[in-house]
Amino acid sequence: MKSFLLGCVATVEKNRPYFAMLFIQFMYAGMALLSKAAISKGMSPYVFVVYRQAFASVALSPFAFFDSKQSAPLSCSLLCKLFLVSLVGLTASSNLYCVSINYTSATFAAAATNTVPAITFIMAALIRVESISIKRVHGLAKILGSVLSLAGAITFALVKGPSLGFMKWYPENQNHSSHLLTTVHSKVDIVRGSLMMLSANTAWSLWLILQGFVVKQYPAKFRLTAIQCLFSFMQSTVVAVAVERNNPSAWRLGWDIHLLSVAYCGVIVTGICYWLQVCTIETKGPVFTAMFTPLALCCWHYFTSGWTLQCSVGEEQGWCKRRKPRS
Repeated sequence: MKSFLLGCVATVEKNRPYFAMLFIQFMYAGMALLSKAAISKGMSPYVFVVYRQAFASVALSPFAFFDSKQSAPLSCSLLCKLFLVSLVGLTASSNLYCVSINYTSATFAAAATNTVPAITFIMAALIRVESISIKRVHGLAKILGSVLSLAGAITFALVKGPSLGFMKWYPENQNHSSHLLTTVHSKVDIVRGSLMMLSANTAWSLWLILQGFVVKQYPAKFRLTAIQCLFSFMQSTVVAVAVERNNPSAWRLGWDIHLLSVAYCGVIVTGICYWLQVCTIETKGPVFTAMFTPLALCCWHYFTSGWTLQCSVGEEQGWCKRRKPRS
């Protein structure tokens, strides 16, 4: 029995990056669900990001305090780098993501992450972080996978095809009042949201690549993540104050889905998951980390298994209805 347990521990330790990425993508699927719910209930996406980064900074600060005792002092140049990295990878990507999800749907947000591996791979290849050889099968597979990933995301956003009848698992209700569970968006909103989501994913891919350089300069990963969250909190506060300056009620946070969403996205996603990603990037690289993002869509479908989605070729309909029990 003891040898079996030791074998299990050794297996988990050996495959720790894989288990970490599976956990991260499962949490990201929950982020798409809860953030869409909070923003649909009237929460400002800019204020959402501020509270999210605040929760993350507070959650990471105790670990960063003890982690800092084993690390070298931060230099001024490194702090400036972290400020810029936070501006691009956390502040810009988070704000663009939350604004875009207001124009699209949580399903689209989860599906749009499929572009992250392709964008990360292309950027990493351009700056020589990732090697590629078109004379080898795995090199061609990387290129083909990147092209298909981007083509699929563009098709999903811009193409509206016929309804897929075989994906209607349950009979439709004659009145469509239940469609109000999600907002029906116009074509303009969907295109606008798609472009914002693509920009958010590009900024996020750049953040993944930059973490590989930053963590080599400063390997104290808890403190590194906490500082970036703190910088993002300050930057996002400036953005939110500027946008919501005439709407002080936007900052009100009650005991509802708003609090649950920012707490989950702040502590679990921005705090724990970002730290795990930095650890994985240090050992496996940014492209390895990015290639797991399509799993978020699979996890999202698991979360929403109690809902019936009417799907079309390309773009999703933008509404769902509660599943009725079978008679």
